[in-house]
Amino acid sequence: MKYYLIAGEASGDLHASNLMKSLKKNDSDCQFRYWGGDHMQEVSGIEPVKHYKELAFMGFVEVLMNLRTILGNLKLAKRDIESYQPDALILIDYPGFNMRIAEWAKQRNIKIYYYISPQIWAWKQNRVHAIKRDVTRMLTILPFEREFYQGFGMDVDFVGHPLLDAVQNRTSPTVSDVLGSDDGRKVVALLPGSRKQEIDAMLSTMLKMPKHFPDYRFVVAGAPSQSESYYQSLGLGEVEVVMNRTYDLLSISHAACVTSGTATLETALFNVPEVVCYKANSISYQIAKRVVKVKYISLVNLIADREVVKELIQGEMNEKKLKGELENILEGKGREQMLADFVILQKLLGGPGASDRAAEVIQSDIAS
Repeated sequence: MKYYLIAGEASGDLHASNLMKSLKKNDSDCQFRYWGGDHMQEVSGIEPVKHYKELAFMGFVEVLMNLRTILGNLKLAKRDIESYQPDALILIDYPGFNMRIAEWAKQRNIKIYYYISPQIWAWKQNRVHAIKRDVTRMLTILPFEREFYQGFGMDVDFVGHPLLDAVQNRTSPTVSDVLGSDDGRKVVALLPGSRKQEIDAMLSTMLKMPKHFPDYRFVVAGAPSQSESYYQSLGLGEVEVVMNRTYDLLSISHAACVTSGTATLETALFNVPEVVCYKANSISYQIAKRVVKVKYISLVNLIADREVVKELIQGEMNEKKLKGELENILEGKGREQMLADFVILQKLLGGPGASDRAAEVIQSDIAS
């Protein structure tokens, strides 16, 4: 079988790579062509058509500024898919791009499998009609998504969350393995996001925490999409940065400050108490505030359907608030309660094996 995959972000690259491994288990001769990143390249042994670093644009304003590039990428993807003639097109999240590709591919009778639903339950719910029209099978990873789609008369496959596999299949390094030394202090991870817009908005406030907690060791998780020199240019002071080892850093961390997104769930699955942070371009935020239809911005709270982790949004993402919330989870009852809630969270996510279940759905459907 020939599979064409499109992942437009770092998390999509990780989950797509694990799906590729699962597809190869039952089809050792399968072939891949893809848009993605280093994880997918490691599995496939070939370079991506486009690396996700060239695709990530965040926010309404940023998308408008890069519209010509985005339209050019769409044309390239269509030409390349048509030339490759895959047996299946597998789209991983990244809805602004992938839903346009799905509409085009449907018209050419290509089987389309959408792995990791776009967050249309949060905003742009009318997109569900396009998904129902264009997508052969939708494979969801969040438990409440099945009920959402059923409300529109659409059956989907809930396969569980692939992060459970990604986290559980790892060995645990020591502090010295990750940071080069162990000075005895507990580690607090700072995860300011992967895009420069996020990092610039978030990290300056996070970097004010070490002076309030000198007995803790603060370390920035450097994203693969950025260079170490970029982080150093932001005035880290005594705060360290570890590049491309977010999971290793989380595995040795006592607590974390995390920019909203997939990282909030990753941090919870590592059993690291966290404060969730969000600050955006003011125009993008005002637009989002009016169209987003969810009670929470973090996946942890959305899955639990209650406040498990504190969310500091826009103006509340300031030094005083962050200090107070971090203090609450470093020790004591606030920390104990959050860790207990994380145990419940894992049960809600369906257990390990998501990648294998997703591969089974795709391969069985192609064969039918």
